[in-house]
Amino acid sequence: MTQMRAVDAMALILEKEGITQAFGVPGAAINPFYSALKGHGGFNHVLARHVEAASHMAEGFTRAAPGNIGLCIGTSGPGGTDMVTGLYSAWADSIPILCVTGQAPIAKLDKEDFQAVDIVSIAAPVTKWAVMLGAAAQLPGTLRKACQLMREGRKGPVLIDLPIDVQMTEIDFDIDLYEPAEIAKPAPSAAQIDRLVDLINQSERPVIVAGGGIINATAEAELLAFADARRIPVIPTLMGWGCIPDDHDLMAGMVGLQTSHRCGNATLLRADLVIGIGNRWANRHTGDLETYTRGRKFVHVDVEATQIGRIFEPTLGIVSDAKQALVQFVAALPRITQRFDRWSAECLHRKHHMLRKTDFEQVPMKPQRIYQAMNEAFGPDTRYVSTIGLSQIAGGQFLKVFKPRHWINCGQAGPLGWTLPAALGVSAACPDEVVVGVCGDYDFQFLIEELAVGAQHGLGVVIILLNNAYLGLIRQAQKGFDMDFQVSLAFDNQNTPAGGDGVPQAYGVDHAKVIEGMGCEVIRVLEPQHLNQGLIDAQARAKAQRVPVVVECICERVTNIAMGQSIAAINEFEPIDCRDGDLTAETFWVPKMEKIDA
Repeated sequence: MTQMRAVDAMALILEKEGITQAFGVPGAAINPFYSALKGHGGFNHVLARHVEAASHMAEGFTRAAPGNIGLCIGTSGPGGTDMVTGLYSAWADSIPILCVTGQAPIAKLDKEDFQAVDIVSIAAPVTKWAVMLGAAAQLPGTLRKACQLMREGRKGPVLIDLPIDVQMTEIDFDIDLYEPAEIAKPAPSAAQIDRLVDLINQSERPVIVAGGGIINATAEAELLAFADARRIPVIPTLMGWGCIPDDHDLMAGMVGLQTSHRCGNATLLRADLVIGIGNRWANRHTGDLETYTRGRKFVHVDVEATQIGRIFEPTLGIVSDAKQALVQFVAALPRITQRFDRWSAECLHRKHHMLRKTDFEQVPMKPQRIYQAMNEAFGPDTRYVSTIGLSQIAGGQFLKVFKPRHWINCGQAGPLGWTLPAALGVSAACPDEVVVGVCGDYDFQFLIEELAVGAQHGLGVVIILLNNAYLGLIRQAQKGFDMDFQVSLAFDNQNTPAGGDGVPQAYGVDHAKVIEGMGCEVIRVLEPQHLNQGLIDAQARAKAQRVPVVVECICERVTNIAMGQSIAAINEFEPIDCRDGDLTAETFWVPKMEKIDA
């Protein structure tokens, strides 16, 4: 045993747990922990400009690769409260991040000391565990439990609050005696597998709804093996997008009210058995439940027992890790007597035919045209990052994703400002890959100061900024109230000459001046014919200069993106592209373009 400060033991434990990438903002109450990280030397640290942004960076880092856990560090008081949005985001999407906060000395906690706040109570509803370290000797056990909880079951964030005096207290510790906890992974029972086999054999039109739990469990290979063996179409959720390549013939499109494909909604409505694996039946996926569930049987596989039956009662519920379940599904394949070749061909036919139009050429540009250019200019290894708004919804409708963890999206919480810092976190995890953040101008402005972080730390991300000077999604939602109120970002900028650099003065913020002032680069695109070259140049500049490069696309101010209240009644707004597909020699059931018969 060796005597050392509690924070020095903490650094050793974190390294053994594989948690060595930190994002944070130092302060007086957390400086002892920072001194341990500096003295140990095995840690990378990115200095954020805002602690909320640091928490989003940690989340992006975690999402980028299997086994990653981002570490977010803040001081006492506002250092912790600024993290709460990031904790909520990670908790809602089952993403493990470790948040560490400084705290006033234990003796001062009930005396309204400077920046002393009960962060444990504040963070408890949006973490798997929030705990204050009350005694230095408890540190090894507390940290071991925290790392286990983050990784086990439904993954999620943990917060550890460190009073400054506890940080500096010496304990006896030997890192060679420390072992990370084993992670339990529940699996299906034999009876549950028997029932699943029966349900599939009795069905005619099954589909798999593949959720983010498949990516969390790195079960993509098992998913494809199971689906392909019996030709069962796969519908990824927004969180599961990328678990099957978009160009795979069994990828049947996404389902939902917003981030969905027309073919996906039509296929779900035609299905008679839905096998959900690692998904939540989120409301933006299902829409009204009566339409979604009518005439269909459901299997729900989830690692968290309380998720089963939370939204609706399935025909069969299985509490299991996604990978453990799929391994057993594959083992049961010899007992599944059905192959669904004709059904999967029908789904592929819809995928080829039921398309939305993107080849608009007007100026100012339609956002659909920008996503078309992104598909053309960015390769299959591109990692996309997005959070909320019409820019994210259109991304879900029009982008192409080919690999797991290449669509990194804040699914449930959707905080404005998430895209830029999360993209920086992804870039920290994947420094040699093309990382592309996709955001609207309001999302971009929320945490715009984090551009300087990318410039300082050599994080060469590409940000696609769709600028229409509007809160576009909220403007579209306000149509139901017959108003357009407090959603315009436009104003006459006295410092931007009318028509200067081709940007209308009335669009307001001159992003180019801000971007360049932060040490980053900007490419401004006004016309569709310049999009592809602008995107290609941005990739090259980001790689060469190792700074964020923003491609500002000046869009028409008002564009309505397809969405609705039911997956059987999506308002399309724009013309539909009904091109011929590859399977015109066959006759399949294809819903009418104007209305899907549920």
